[in-house]
Amino acid sequence: MHSPQSSGGPSAAAGRHPPRLNRWFPWAGEVSATSLRADALAGLLGALLVLPQGIAFASLAGLPPQMGLAAAVLPALVAALAGSSRQVVTGPTNANSIALGAMLAPLALAGTPLYLQLALALTFMVGLLQFAVGALRLGALANFISPTALLGFTSGAAVLIAWHALPDALALPKPSAVTGAGWLQWLGAVQPGAFAVAATTVATGLVLRAWRPGWPGLLIALLVGSALAWVLEAGAGLAAIPKLGAVPVPWPQFAWPAEGLTHARELLGLAAALTVVALAQSMAIGQVVAARSGHRLDANREFVGQGLANLVGGCTQSLIACGSLNRSLPNLEAGARTPLAAVGAALLLVPMVALSAPMLALLPLAAMAGLLLLVAFSLFDFARWKRLARSSRSETAVAAITGVATLLLPLEQAVLVGSALSLGLYLHRTAHPAMRSMGFDRDGADRPFIVVEDTPGARPQCPQLKLLRMEGPVYFAATAHVSDRLQALRDERPSAPHLLVMSKSMNFLDPAGADLWLAELRTRRAQGGDLYFHRPRPPVLEQWRRDGFLDELGADHLFADKRSAIASICRRLDPERCARCHVRVFAECHDPSVVAPLREGLPPTSGGGLTRDPAAPLR
Repeated sequence: MHSPQSSGGPSAAAGRHPPRLNRWFPWAGEVSATSLRADALAGLLGALLVLPQGIAFASLAGLPPQMGLAAAVLPALVAALAGSSRQVVTGPTNANSIALGAMLAPLALAGTPLYLQLALALTFMVGLLQFAVGALRLGALANFISPTALLGFTSGAAVLIAWHALPDALALPKPSAVTGAGWLQWLGAVQPGAFAVAATTVATGLVLRAWRPGWPGLLIALLVGSALAWVLEAGAGLAAIPKLGAVPVPWPQFAWPAEGLTHARELLGLAAALTVVALAQSMAIGQVVAARSGHRLDANREFVGQGLANLVGGCTQSLIACGSLNRSLPNLEAGARTPLAAVGAALLLVPMVALSAPMLALLPLAAMAGLLLLVAFSLFDFARWKRLARSSRSETAVAAITGVATLLLPLEQAVLVGSALSLGLYLHRTAHPAMRSMGFDRDGADRPFIVVEDTPGARPQCPQLKLLRMEGPVYFAATAHVSDRLQALRDERPSAPHLLVMSKSMNFLDPAGADLWLAELRTRRAQGGDLYFHRPRPPVLEQWRRDGFLDELGADHLFADKRSAIASICRRLDPERCARCHVRVFAECHDPSVVAPLREGLPPTSGGGLTRDPAAPLR
């Protein structure tokens, strides 16, 4: 029988590593033979997937293809070890490549030595800015990317992945080259062999995911699709299915971008813009992966990791890199457990290209596109969309708009659109706090308070005293709504000049909110009534004390519980109106010690308020 330390589980592994190692690499304690096997398979798949992407993205930026592959070697390795996410894979991306090419085009001719030096200098400067953001601990900005926006972003990204994979899956030219009526001709040119290979790859992956979830389904699906392509070409005599083709070896080449950095002043604004692009993509992808894997994402450390990756990239002839959606999600789906999967992909890429170039050149693009279609399908969280649609129409609209923006705008702009919508929705909600009329639905000493508007059988309200429950902060953006609601209460019941505010849910107040309650107090007293509060929170009391509102209100207008509040306020109401009243909703209305003096026309006795330090917490 083995002891827990000898079982080989995470606890045993954690005990074998020094505390400093576990602090810098918290996943180190979970490394085992099982995780290494899963990471190795995921790394192999990642190295295969980046081959066509690195070459294509480098061409988008107007740079040599080996620079795109170089971004998936040392920068990816550094980001994996220095960053926070366990499954995010750093490397070349289409958004960064397009942005880089567009920014450099006015400065130099693509393909010239100056263009190359400017690209490397810009990559280095972006890394420096990213590192500074993380070192200054500004990662909290990532908290403004809401889960709802991420859901829309993920779903839109799934459509993008499938759309970009579709031409290779069908052996068609890129859709950007197709216009007008050419769409029908484009769709009519589908190559049956490529379609069969892609469909078989997808079907194999889906079957393995359902029946053998523990197997490396994506890698097996790639092998099955590649085998079918060979059979179709050799045995069935179909047209040749497009292959990956010759791959340049991405040997790291260390060189300081001295010439490019002489233009640092011209490049600074471009570097800042690219930093926003890269960080927005990386954090959006990192949060998506973290939500699906269940691991916590440290935004500051992730920024540091991304910054170091581009600092290294700028000195090793690399294209600018950031978190890659097309590689991170397949990495997660392939079963990656730790960042060692990304490290493995980076370390495998160079020898794989160098030793297996002839074999890799024969990989069918349709099979690789089939893998991306599998990933796209897995990204659609139908159950979560259904739950969101049931729970909130406004949040569903935010997710849907973010998804559409992901299809129509650059990825980083789509994330900002979704976050802005979520923030706007939150501000709208807080700017309209609920204000509910309270009362009773029956007689009896143990009766609870109820919301009058939500209770059909509610008892009539007191003709002189209004009970109001305040739910939410009263700050500058909410004062207009709260003021309008208080004015509506006065207009609806002008004969009820007294107001008791149940304020324990009024969790925040700023000077504008304090001014609003001061105006309400003076208005109520001018009408012969008064204003009272039940259980205001300590921060609210502190704000009132700083503004002088408590001095004007009076400590005897604050109450620790509703019963004592009503008991005290009933003694302050107009005795003549109380004597003629037939509602008698409060228990005090039937108390001889209160009712008898009122019927005799005597003034009510005083007391009942809190005679204590108003800044002390109320229970």
